[in-house]
Amino acid sequence: MSIRRLLVISLGNPGQLRDTFHSVGHLALSSVQKALAASEQPTFTAERRGKKSTLTSDGPKYTLLQSPTLMNVSGKWVAQAYKEYLADQNLSPAEVGLVLVHDELEADLGVVKVRDWNASHRGHNGVKDVLVRMRADETTNWARVSVGIGRPAERDRTTVSDFVLSKMSVHTKSTIEQKASRGLYDALVQLENKWERKAAARS
Repeated sequence: MSIRRLLVISLGNPGQLRDTFHSVGHLALSSVQKALAASEQPTFTAERRGKKSTLTSDGPKYTLLQSPTLMNVSGKWVAQAYKEYLADQNLSPAEVGLVLVHDELEADLGVVKVRDWNASHRGHNGVKDVLVRMRADETTNWARVSVGIGRPAERDRTTVSDFVLSKMSVHTKSTIEQKASRGLYDALVQLENKWERKAAARS
């Protein structure tokens, strides 16, 4: 059974914390929407998803959702949004690819990497909370895509926390948008091809 839709969900924080490094997932998702606009990917609008008002872009292949919850408690909402999406689209898990987009401390600014769903969360509490709620198996087409934000020289918890919750400069946002736009798009194509090959091997 082939992949018919991709549900791409970014993690981040709402409100005043939206423009911080920890919300880079949202910035990357907004960037890829603009890149896909020529393929009829609509702009983001507020819709009810997972029982919360959620910035949503529902295109012919990709549904892009920006998680509306606080980063560290993202798991319940992501699981609910995924479950509702399958029901609304009348699709099975085998027909939907789920991609979680989040920030990555250990990667350079704007560098995009594809990661297995169950790979280590590396101390990322938002990813950790999602993994507690949702464990991938052989029947699921799930993956994570990380976007690098760099890391401060000091590694203590307070310094790292202050860094990820600090606001990005205009130059930093522009750099991430340029790199993440292409990087995330390439990652989505790579994952879709991978899942199509898996489906073909099973048929």
